[in-house]
Amino acid sequence: MSLPSLQQLDPARFERADILRQLNAASRALAELKGVAASIPNQNILINTLTLQEARDSSAIENIVTTQDDLYREDDADTATGTAVKEVLRYRQALRAGFAQVRDSGLLTLNTVLEIQQQLESNRAGFRKLPGTALRDGGGRLVHEPPQDANDVLRLMRELERFIHDDPAFAADPLVKMALI
Repeated sequence: MSLPSLQQLDPARFERADILRQLNAASRALAELKGVAASIPNQNILINTLTLQEARDSSAIENIVTTQDDLYREDDADTATGTAVKEVLRYRQALRAGFAQVRDSGLLTLNTVLEIQQQLESNRAGFRKLPGTALRDGGGRLVHEPPQDANDVLRLMRELERFIHDDPAFAADPLVKMALI
């Protein structure tokens, strides 16, 4: 069974009062964060902390769990001692590299996504080709089942790339592009 095209999805389903209220609140919070961040003398401290926390939280979704203490003790995935720490540090490294590439080029392409994946997984596997992937919570309940057909995955990724670059709101902001990954 083939999945629908992104163009077939009705964008009006997102134009609801509850979503727009959350969007407004998120926009205000990001503006406030931008203002506060500008006042920090060494913004790399904030960026390093945020990318590390994002890497840790995203890895936890895949049951890769580590402590903040372990992460702050280690700084390099190549020399890290624990498997979970290595995984989280590789995630952070890939996130940084992807952000730098998007910032420098102004584009988020499928090649960028694949380069980020290559750094994260230390291989060139590319987009998933085999079915059977599903995310489950701690109780074994299905949380998300992504497209299973390799052709659907590639088609949807191409449509995502077109969507990002066809929408002027996304074209100007590399942070928004990276949030879509």
